[in-house]
Amino acid sequence: MEDTSLLPNPIIVSIRSKMAFQFIELKDRDSLVESLLGRLRKVHADHPVRYDTSTSDDMTSPVFHSTSMCSEHKFKDLEMVSSQNSEESEREKSPLLRPEALVAVFQQSGGQSPDSRMSREQIKISLWNDHFVEYGRTVCMFRTEKIRKLVAMGIPESLRGRLWLLFSDAVTDLAAHPGYYGKLVEESLGKCCLVTGEIERDLHRSLPEHPAFQNETGIAALRRVLTAYAHRNPKIGYCQSMNILTSVLLLYAREEEAFWLLVAVCERMLPDYFNHRVIGAQVDQSVFEELIREHLPELAEHMNDLSALASISLSWFLTLFLSIMPLESAVNVVDCFFYDGIKAIFQLGLAVLEANAEDLCSSKDDGQALMVLSRFLDHIKNEESPGPTGGSHHAFFSDDQEPYPVTDIADLIRDSYEKFGDQSVEQIEHLRCKHRIRVLQGHEDTTKQNVLRVVIPEVSILPEDLEELYDLFKREHLLSCYWEPPCPLSPRHDPGRPYAEQYRIDGRQFARLFQLVSPWTCGAHTDILAERTFRLLDDNMDQLIEFRAFVSCLDIMYNGEMNEKIKLLYRLHIPPALTENDRDSQSPLKNPLLSTSRPLVFGKSNGDAIDYKKQLKQMIKDLAKEKDKAEKELPKMSQREFIQFCKTLYSMFHEDPEENDLYQAIATVTTLLLQIGEVGQRSSSSGSCSQECGEGLQASAPSPEQDSVFTDTRKTPQDSQAFPEEAEGDWTVSLEHILASLLTEQSLVNFFEKPLDIKPKLENAKINQYSLKTSEVSHQSQPELKLSNL
Repeated sequence: MEDTSLLPNPIIVSIRSKMAFQFIELKDRDSLVESLLGRLRKVHADHPVRYDTSTSDDMTSPVFHSTSMCSEHKFKDLEMVSSQNSEESEREKSPLLRPEALVAVFQQSGGQSPDSRMSREQIKISLWNDHFVEYGRTVCMFRTEKIRKLVAMGIPESLRGRLWLLFSDAVTDLAAHPGYYGKLVEESLGKCCLVTGEIERDLHRSLPEHPAFQNETGIAALRRVLTAYAHRNPKIGYCQSMNILTSVLLLYAREEEAFWLLVAVCERMLPDYFNHRVIGAQVDQSVFEELIREHLPELAEHMNDLSALASISLSWFLTLFLSIMPLESAVNVVDCFFYDGIKAIFQLGLAVLEANAEDLCSSKDDGQALMVLSRFLDHIKNEESPGPTGGSHHAFFSDDQEPYPVTDIADLIRDSYEKFGDQSVEQIEHLRCKHRIRVLQGHEDTTKQNVLRVVIPEVSILPEDLEELYDLFKREHLLSCYWEPPCPLSPRHDPGRPYAEQYRIDGRQFARLFQLVSPWTCGAHTDILAERTFRLLDDNMDQLIEFRAFVSCLDIMYNGEMNEKIKLLYRLHIPPALTENDRDSQSPLKNPLLSTSRPLVFGKSNGDAIDYKKQLKQMIKDLAKEKDKAEKELPKMSQREFIQFCKTLYSMFHEDPEENDLYQAIATVTTLLLQIGEVGQRSSSSGSCSQECGEGLQASAPSPEQDSVFTDTRKTPQDSQAFPEEAEGDWTVSLEHILASLLTEQSLVNFFEKPLDIKPKLENAKINQYSLKTSEVSHQSQPELKLSNL
């Protein structure tokens, strides 16, 4: 062998003992080598391939050697022996699986004479056999200009299924997974879900004009393939148009082969086509628009909005022309697709538009343009097809009196290759990448607008501020995607969910946003309050919350009335927001301002005194009357929870301009509430006392004009006897008590009712969101650095 040390990026592939092929200037050569090795390991061939570089000092030119002569029948082992063996075992386990292609059983008779049809088919078979002899038959077959011409003429029906397997590389999956399809069929058999219901609904809509799908034989095979694929790939499951494609695959391939062809199409050849957003199809529609501007500038100039043409042509891409062209013609398009990929659909679409450019330019609206294209496609015939000629699904569009000219599919495909076949696969992929960004951004903008449309009526935050909040919320999600390890929780971004619930954040992300935009910042206590708020908003306890819940909470903080804000604070200090394991739940609140010995009569600065007892009693009664009967009553707050509630209030007043007045006011209210709780505690304990104790209570009970909640708390000897120490009940206060008590202090009312502007917080958040994340990451990495230094 000649020295290859001077060749740039070479690979030498030896397929016979006397024949080798040398490839140079290969892009990503190392990746290609690894891919080839992996592929050869996957295929269960009788003659393994070894990879050897030890015989040469030049390590840059790997050589693939076959350990034996690769005759025609040995090549055929790679193609069908493995699949035949697996299919025999499949039939033993699952006798219901179809052992042959449906077209072999349900052969239709056409309008031409049988001799004429068969002679044309035999000519094609002879041409293919000549090509096999010269260039190989199976996975080692070389792709030449001659084979492209043979494909454009239409693959013979007897070879169509096998060549589809080879061109799509589904033959590798088939050989590498013996018995896989049969297991899927058994596992999915009899299971009912939303997907199976959709499949059942579409089974009889799949090629209803073909006899193979007018009886249970074809319908059952179609059901098994679609259900097995939905079981294999629940992310895709089943989408409309998959039934039409699978029906055609079953006509020309055995059932297991049709399954692997469907896998190749859905997962490799048409990525992101078969989902509810059809992102892949929309990307290709955008690419198609650019190709129209490049190759058909006059048509593009006349059609100001090319999106109309793109929407018309969407079914061309989704069904590979199968739903809008007569079947005997459309299968030739599928031949080209399996050989050239999506490039064949692009160039054929351009050829269709060019053939109708004059009529399209004279069309007055989109409806007329649709009529022109549908009528043209319905009259595309395949003169060489051995089957009958038939109309497409859109035959009703051509229901006119005058005959319409017929176009031969072979001529149309030939024109598409000659006029528009200069686009390489690399160029197509480049255009796809460019337009994918634009399409995805369009989807994100649509999602954003739909979220805002849902949320705006529910909150008082201005739409422009809501838009900023949505961007912050989404950015927090994206930052965590790049900066944090994958989380085992349910997906944080699920396009299948309602628009307002697509993006979700966890507790740590929420804490960062809370610190940035919440008006209730409490210094070191902020993180604890954020944790409690997150637990309150996490209704389903999946450790994730959506944008809608986040905004609703902020709306109360910024725009809620005082009673709404106090109610939110109250709920943040009772379960489930406050837990036994709360970081701050066990720390006592020690403050000299709190004392139950304070009087319930407060003095004004001028020395006058006002008794708030009657006022508080009336407030509680009014609140009780206004309370919505349908609303579930909140549980009362225990003393431990009340202490945490007070601590939050003290933290919220820190650095407020009215800090001193607020501290004095909350101290007064806290003292009042502590006394209320003690009175309630003694009252609740009376129910467990003896009858004598009850009589003592009646003797010391206040008059009806008084309220037991507001009676003087100074104990008398009689009280001590009536309420023994061991009979005391639980200390509790209610939301109504707290709200009524806070209303007695004007400084507190002013604090909770003062208008708040979210804009400064949003401006600050846009500047500091990234730096806050980097600061957190650096703090997390410091302990690791210390450990490594040790």
